[in-house]
Amino acid sequence: MNTKIILIVLGEPNSTFSEILFKYFKSSSFTKNKNKIIIVGCKKLIEKQMNYLRYKMNLKQIFNINQSSQGIINIINIDYKFNKAFDILSSSSANYIESCFDKCVEILKNNKSVILINGPVSKTHFLKKKFPGVTEYIAKKTRSKDPVMLIYNKFLSVSPLTTHIPLKNVYKFIKKKVIISKITKINEFYKNTLKKNPRIAVLGLNPHCETTDKISEEKKEIIPAIKYLRNKKIKIYGPLSADTFFLDKNIKSFDVVIGMYHDQVLTPIKTLFKFNAINITIGLPFIKITPDHGPNYEMIGKNKSDPSSIFYAFNFLNKIN
Repeated sequence: MNTKIILIVLGEPNSTFSEILFKYFKSSSFTKNKNKIIIVGCKKLIEKQMNYLRYKMNLKQIFNINQSSQGIINIINIDYKFNKAFDILSSSSANYIESCFDKCVEILKNNKSVILINGPVSKTHFLKKKFPGVTEYIAKKTRSKDPVMLIYNKFLSVSPLTTHIPLKNVYKFIKKKVIISKITKINEFYKNTLKKNPRIAVLGLNPHCETTDKISEEKKEIIPAIKYLRNKKIKIYGPLSADTFFLDKNIKSFDVVIGMYHDQVLTPIKTLFKFNAINITIGLPFIKITPDHGPNYEMIGKNKSDPSSIFYAFNFLNKIN
């Protein structure tokens, strides 16, 4: 296995992400991890959060990725003025988070083999409705077009064609060109990174893939896209009705499910696998992974958060070349 360099941008400082990382760093999984792991964030804040949650770990401050070492927690410091280890969510951390991401993007521009794991951010206080989510924010930072959100589990992954947009606007984005582009990228990711030729299911937009309206998104956009992709030798099936798709006999037959909107596929995948999944952004110049949880402000400082997703992220990275 080749040694990888993994950058972890901490994101929102007032979240459960640091606690989840501490649980990983104290585990035998971290001891066995042969990759170089570098945190990008405020060293003093992390140390204060460690003390608050009663963890004892050493941080090695470095100034560039070439100074990083295996088996320890490397950190590139980004200054941040704070009063308490954990505070209420607000916009006061926005400039700090921006600085953390800027540092990571600067590193990644010159080192595309480096992998990025990003902690959660507040859509209200950080993204401020300028971006639907972190996926689109990073795409803008790296000048990448049409990124794809893939919620990955080794048994079944899902990808919503549209992400964080109101349901009333979803139909506007159901376009043949978009479907073809996103499924092509997912297929290439599976073949090139995971060494697998995936079987892909496509769900319809309307209940039972039918509508009494004059315009059927299935007939006008989804079916023509599927036909085009089949001609490109992609193993694709659909459109399939979303209400019965996630039965055991169906999900065992596929590797990836493409939904037309966010909750159509994210609700069932989280029901099936809980936090044993990761959000992989496809279409960037590098691999970016987001653990499948938000800031979870209700659990901040309680040391009770489920760290499964960060374990899943590192286990996934240990297995790919």
